[in-house]
Order: sequence, then structure tokens, then C-alpha cells
Amino acid sequence: MTDLLGWLDRPDGGHGIRFATPDGGWDRWTYPRLADLVRRSAAALRDAGVRPGDVVTIVEPTGPRFVGLLFGSMLAGAAASPLAPPPAFGDRDRYDEHLRGVLATAAPRLVVHDAALPEVGERCRAAGVDAVDSRALLDPASGTGPAEPGGIALLQFTSGTSGRVRGVRVPPATLAANVAAIAKWLRMTPDDATASWLPVHHDMGLIGCLLAPVATGSDLWLMSPGDFVRRPLRYLECFGRDGARLSAMPAFGLDHIVRRVPADRLGGLDFSAWRALILGAERIPVPALDAFLRLCGPAGLRREALLPAYGLAENTLSVTGLPLGTGWRAVEHAGLPVVGCGRPLSGVRVRVVDEAGGPVPDGQVGEIVVGGTSVAAGYAGPAGRETFRDGELHTGDAGFLRDGELFVLGRWGDSVKVRGRTVFAEDVETAVHAACAAPAGRIAALLGQVGDEPQVVLVLAHPRPEWPALAEAAAREVAEGVPVRSVVVPAGAIPRTSSGKPRRRQMWATHVTAPVPPAARPAPGPAGR
Repeated sequence: MTDLLGWLDRPDGGHGIRFATPDGGWDRWTYPRLADLVRRSAAALRDAGVRPGDVVTIVEPTGPRFVGLLFGSMLAGAAASPLAPPPAFGDRDRYDEHLRGVLATAAPRLVVHDAALPEVGERCRAAGVDAVDSRALLDPASGTGPAEPGGIALLQFTSGTSGRVRGVRVPPATLAANVAAIAKWLRMTPDDATASWLPVHHDMGLIGCLLAPVATGSDLWLMSPGDFVRRPLRYLECFGRDGARLSAMPAFGLDHIVRRVPADRLGGLDFSAWRALILGAERIPVPALDAFLRLCGPAGLRREALLPAYGLAENTLSVTGLPLGTGWRAVEHAGLPVVGCGRPLSGVRVRVVDEAGGPVPDGQVGEIVVGGTSVAAGYAGPAGRETFRDGELHTGDAGFLRDGELFVLGRWGDSVKVRGRTVFAEDVETAVHAACAAPAGRIAALLGQVGDEPQVVLVLAHPRPEWPALAEAAAREVAEGVPVRSVVVPAGAIPRTSSGKPRRRQMWATHVTAPVPPAARPAPGPAGR
């Protein structure tokens, strides 16, 4: 754990983390101050009975206590297992079901939750799991030294696109290897500040935008997703005014910025030092890249700063990424542009195989298989043995290699065969969003078999009156005549994972396997953005 916890022995008082505050300001914690909180957290966890090899589930919002408990769990020799707090306006019954599943899988020795979430503690204790609020836990604690590390440093849960979430077991050396690969890829130094609005409970926000900057000793600006949704300009100010240089987000974040930030609000901001914006978690639409550059390019953002990448929790986080300074490219697949996701990072191997497991020629579609030092130690429990085989990760994602660069198409389970050609849900969504000029996240495409016949179902969230007809026509063209139907749902009703991906299998079960009556076309009238 030396690579991940070494900063505790020599924290740099000139650098630290700034946490966004509700009044628009920043709460700055220097690394010496955070190191003290980490040591107090480790001592408190030990006093609460946590021992090396145990699991500590952390249910905290973005803030100093989350950082203290994350590194404090590792310092105590336990596996940290972050879990997002319940959404303020979400489905509490679904969250309770999710929490029960996480507790059953993780079997934590202790759940530490935010003091403002007493219901989380009550549900954990009802399930027979010890729980304590973080304020009470940390109040009397003093500093402590490191314990012998357990076999697992991090138990992180997948985003859940392929069904029930699974706990991925990440050993200390594996976590350190992926953090080091990210730092080498981005040439990170203590002078390269990061800013992020991503959830700290999931791989991209947790490892790429928290662990990597802290291990490097660089400054970090942390916002919550809610902060970003309400005021995306605040995020841009971190780069154009405050000196941040590195970040990451899914492509829908670009769309949100473009739609919410007028160009005239960028006056006085300078993005010329913004070195890297990693884009991953979902297929990247070319129009989103172009629109973001049109907005931010006049303020100095370079095209080469946009770095499409591919990763997944089962490989800790990062698999491939576009090398710095090269510029992204798109190639055509099935008549649609597909953006390349770069080359394998240091210590990572990528190959593409056919159904029999044999290699396919350059440019041919197959399953993406990943090997190397960042592959996790499997899932908690007996599930998923087919995913981790012979030291490799069989991702279930489809893609192809061209001149050493990986192009990702989507998941095999979210596709149908049409006249010998595989059509992916992402193919349909790309065409449909373009046809409707729809904001990101308002349309989801579901593909599957109904009986012996393929079918496309379009889920439209609070659509404009013209969307259903435009969307269905575009989907039929991509799917070469496969039957298409639309289902209209309220705004915000497309279920998504913690990383923003649509939960297609859940929606297929809702709208197809146990279908609701087909929705009528929306009445003419204004539709919200």
C-alpha cells in the first residue's frame, strides 16, 4: 500500500483538496490536515472492531469525511467499499433493495454513514450489520499508524448495466498498478491540478479523479454531481480561472455544459492550460465533441485535450486511452461514426476474440478481452466466474482494433443480429439523438428478441411532439427494417447507473418482458429541456 498511502508520511502543505460548498465557495483541506483525518479515521475504525481483511462500507457524500474514511479503511488494513447515499428525490424502495444486495455481497464488518442519513443505519442494523454515523465515530479518535494490509484494498461495485450490481475485489497491488498507469498516461505531477464533479463512489470518479490526484500530491477541486448539474460554469471556472488541468467525465457531461453555458459567460476564462479531459463510460458521439470544442475552443481549449478512453471496474478502472497530444479520430462502422478510445495503458493487454475465443483480424468486431496488472481478483461471492478466466477479463463488450487503437461498440447483450450484421443499442441511439436533436439522456434504445423476432424499443423521456416519428424512422433505417416502437415516460424516468449509463435490461423487463400499454403520442405543446 506504500504507493497509495505514502503521501500520509510526507503530506505537502502547499497542496490539498477543495470541496465545493453550497454558497458557491470552496472548503480547502491541505494534505497535512487530511492526513490527520485519515489517521483518526483508521484509529476509530480499529476501536470499532475493524480488523485487517474486513470490509468497511462507506455511505458518505463527497467531502472530507469520505476521503478520511476511504484512506482510513486502507490504513487500518480493511477493504474500503464506497456506496452512494440515497438520492434526495429518487426511488427509496429501489435504493433499499440495492442496499440489501450490497450488504449481502460485501458482508461488511461495519457500515459508516453520514450523520444526516440515520435511515441507512437503521436499515443496516435491521439486516444484522453494525452501522455508525461518521460524526459519532470520529469524535473521540486519535491518530494511528498503518496496519498490515488485507488481501483486498477496495471492494467497488459495478455500475450495473448488465444486471444486478457486483462487488469487484481489487487487491492493493492491482489498485496501485492502475493508479500508476493513469499517472504515467497523463504525465501527472504535483503541479497538475484536477477538477471533478463525478461521484466519488464509482471507478471513474473514485480512482481517476480522487485516488490518482491524491497519490500524486496535486491539487484537486471536488464538486458533487448535483453541483455540476445546477452550475456547470463553476466547473469550467476551475480550468479557466483557478488552474486545474486534468479531468474526466462521460460524454453526456459535454452536452450538459453546451446546453447550459452560453458562450458569453466564458469571457475572461482561459482554457489553454487544460491538458486532458478524459471521456469514457459510454459511447462518445462526434457531435458532442464538436459542440464542446465550438464552445470552449475560442477560450483556448485544444482539440488534443479531449481524450476518449475505455475502462471498467473489473479492470480497476482504465484500460485504454488516447495518448496526450494526438487528437481523437472516428471511423465508420455500419454507416455510423465510432470514436476511437486510444491504446492500452502501461501494464494492460487488450485483444479482440471471436465466439470460440480465437483472435480476429484487425478491424473485425469481436469481444474485448483484457489482461495485465490491473485486472481485479474477481467478484465477491460465486457470481461471474465466466468473466474472469485464466487471469484475463472477458468484458462482454464488443469492439475492434485498428492500428493498435480500440474502438468500442457496446455490449453484446444489448444488440440484435440483422441479416448477419450485429446492430448495437448505441448505434440506434446515436442515429436517433441526431435525428431528433435531443439532449443527451432523453432517449434510450432497447434491442432484443421477442419470440423469434428482433425488436427495437425506444424509451423517450418527456419528448417533444415530433420526436417519436423522427426517432422511429431513424431507428428503422439503422436496424434495417426491424420493428420499432416507442414508449413515452416522464422526464427523468430513464433509469441509469451511477456512471450515467442506461439500465437497458431493467427497462427491457419493464417495457417488453412485462410490457406496459404503448404510450400515446404526446400532445402538442412545449417540452422541457
